[in-house]
Amino acid sequence: MPYPNVHLGGNVYSAWEHREFNDGFRVLDHRLEDLLGKNSCHSFDQSISFPSSPSVSFRIKGPNLTLFRCNDSSTNDHYFRDYQNFTNCSGFSIYYKYPSREQEDSWHAPEEGIPDNCSPIHLPIKRGARSQNSSLFDGLTANFTIRWNFSDDCSKCYYDGGRCLTDSNYKFLCSFNPTAKRKSRRILVIVLLAVICLTFSICLGIVIWCFKKRKGSRSHSFTRNTYSDRNDLEGGSKYFGVPVFSYSTLQEATNNFDSSRELGDGGFGTVYYGKLRDRREVAVKRLYEQSSKRMVQFKNEIEILTRLRHQNLVMLYGCTSRHSRELLLVYEYIPNGTVADHLHGEKAKNGTFIWSIRMKIAIETASALAYLHASDIIHRDIKTCNILLDNNFCVKVADFGLSRLFPNDVTHISTAPQGTPGYVDPDYHACFQLTSKSDVYSFGVVLIELISSLLAVDIRRHRDEISLANFAISKILKCAFEELIDPSLGYKSDPEVRRMTTSVVELAFRCLQLEKEMRPTMDEVLEILKAIQRGESENQKEEDINIIDNESEDDAQLMKSKLPVSPNSVNDKWFSCSATASISG
Repeated sequence: MPYPNVHLGGNVYSAWEHREFNDGFRVLDHRLEDLLGKNSCHSFDQSISFPSSPSVSFRIKGPNLTLFRCNDSSTNDHYFRDYQNFTNCSGFSIYYKYPSREQEDSWHAPEEGIPDNCSPIHLPIKRGARSQNSSLFDGLTANFTIRWNFSDDCSKCYYDGGRCLTDSNYKFLCSFNPTAKRKSRRILVIVLLAVICLTFSICLGIVIWCFKKRKGSRSHSFTRNTYSDRNDLEGGSKYFGVPVFSYSTLQEATNNFDSSRELGDGGFGTVYYGKLRDRREVAVKRLYEQSSKRMVQFKNEIEILTRLRHQNLVMLYGCTSRHSRELLLVYEYIPNGTVADHLHGEKAKNGTFIWSIRMKIAIETASALAYLHASDIIHRDIKTCNILLDNNFCVKVADFGLSRLFPNDVTHISTAPQGTPGYVDPDYHACFQLTSKSDVYSFGVVLIELISSLLAVDIRRHRDEISLANFAISKILKCAFEELIDPSLGYKSDPEVRRMTTSVVELAFRCLQLEKEMRPTMDEVLEILKAIQRGESENQKEEDINIIDNESEDDAQLMKSKLPVSPNSVNDKWFSCSATASISG
């Protein structure tokens, strides 16, 4: 499937969603690629840059190189005495210095005193491009990642219930719907009361717990231990029953976190392939920064994964100590990529992702989620990027950094919405109440992705259908299944595929209901999927499978009037490819 070409500022780009990278795009600059391939001096005509607005700005992520293009009319060797000099271009010279590893993700340049005949140029370079002997053209690249950042004004406007706009003078403008604003105030009052009650309950619980445990309970904690080259573990220490690996062991296993071993970027860190001394293949997640927030996510994922045992959940092998140079998590290595890779990436081209495999994936994912909910855990970030596949297409659900443990006898938790655009439950986003039905909504989006092979968020669709959930509901209400179901699955030619896909569409419709009370539980979803696979969907009771074809026109019109405007839609017009971005408040 070719990447869409985007025409921007007289140039042509190919752009596509970065695998497991929540707030950016992969970009290929065709003009720069052609010039670099020819070793053309026109490669240094201008910097790589992209438009911005008062609401959002963009920057290139990854190694960058600052070059200085200087006319030959004067000598600049004294000023650029620590720089390399490229003199193969007629009429000008190029001075440059490769960044250190600590400088790779930021522009670097002398602070002042640049000669008048020189101008700085910023271009992306390949990771590890530092050889003094290689050609300058060999170190440059036209393939890079763009990340975006919403302004503080836009973020505040968005979470206050407004829309980020730009007026005729190119100044930021926050637009509010009066009805929505009144509703936001009511919600704020309710949330404040809930927070006060919750805080009081937590304080009371802590006092009681401390009273009961003060005589000698020993809490779990990381411990410092001397690393021995004879063992992979730090003195056999454990945290929540998980082995603690030394940093040097994982550094060795990943070949010093070699970029060629990078498996993907997530919202919280980069994942690398590694091989331990005992020959086990592992995936090592390297958290972006060692802050208090990352430590909470680090401990949260360890605590959750160590209490779970299910064939469709990824296994945690261990972690580093909190005293280590970096926070690292070690998982079993799953070799066949993610469901997103097989639906939207390079693996989608081989044609092996047939309907029977997709149905198997849906059932195994539902089984994993039903198990989590039975264990009082909500995943909170279910998406195709977090569903891993082994070589037999068996599911391994991963990434529990956002997951929440539910106290006993509690129906919901009040918390700021977190998750990925296109998958976040609109009811959770509006009311700040996280329940197991939030996972059901996200799973409904995954079902539609499996059926349609379409992206969860795609700005190339009509603005009301950028969100795949809204797009699917629109097609279902019109009974236009043939416009929703991927024709390569055999919907028109195979009656059995038609029966199963139509039944799964109807189940997904129930999962995507705006009112969470109308959605089934994950146990119900799992049983319905198994019945569909067995060929029993036609015998389901009316309350188990929602029959869209028999709805009256008035009912359909009423449902349309209740459709949510997805809080996850991306409406920027300058890019023609899909992306997901982490939402956290």
